[in-house]
Amino acid sequence: MKKIIGKTLSFFYFFNCFFALFTLPVHAYIDPSAVTYIIQGVAGVLIALGAGLTIFRHKIFQLFKGKKADQEEEEKIEFKDVE
Repeated sequence: MKKIIGKTLSFFYFFNCFFALFTLPVHAYIDPSAVTYIIQGVAGVLIALGAGLTIFRHKIFQLFKGKKADQEEEEKIEFKDVE
């Protein structure tokens, strides 16, 4: 665990030093509406990934359990008939 943390910290240290030494000052203006579009795009991608994982989560769990979706539906129907 300490190796992973050490490697991660050394990577971030190298990354920050690299950009601190090799960046050039740029006199540019980013319009706030452009930033809004970027944030919306990132949020859309994250929401889509979350929705996709949620949809396929049940199928993935069933794959590990060894049950099929049809068997679970039949069990639910039989259980409802008993009540």
